[in-house]
Amino acid sequence: MAPIKFPSDEWAKTFMAEINKSEAYAEAATTWEGDFYFIATPEGGLKEPAYLYFDLWHGKCREAFLATDPAVKKPAFVITATLGQWRKVIEKKLDPMQGLMTRQLKLQGDMVKIMKAVKAAQELVNCATKVPTEFPG
Repeated sequence: MAPIKFPSDEWAKTFMAEINKSEAYAEAATTWEGDFYFIATPEGGLKEPAYLYFDLWHGKCREAFLATDPAVKKPAFVITATLGQWRKVIEKKLDPMQGLMTRQLKLQGDMVKIMKAVKAAQELVNCATKVPTEFPG
């Protein structure tokens, strides 16, 4: 599979497919309910903020897309980071929980609920690593 540009609608949909075929994620997230915006802020080749939406529900992803209008959804969680920080997460150079604790990733939402889902977060990253990703220069 050819590399897919991050952040893009195609990347979001490919990530959703990886999530939905992951038995490890399904097992780790059986009790998880919550949707997200993962926001990549402008940096390098990314000129405008990008809003990737994911609806995660009991070990599956029910919906995923690049939102052209962030008002289209009001997710329970919003995680914002620079393009470079997202790249570190996707390449497993930055643990998302560590990123949240050190404010490299900024969270809007219930931190306690996130902290109870460490294994699910790790499995999400594992799914992301399976998407052949091309980052803007």
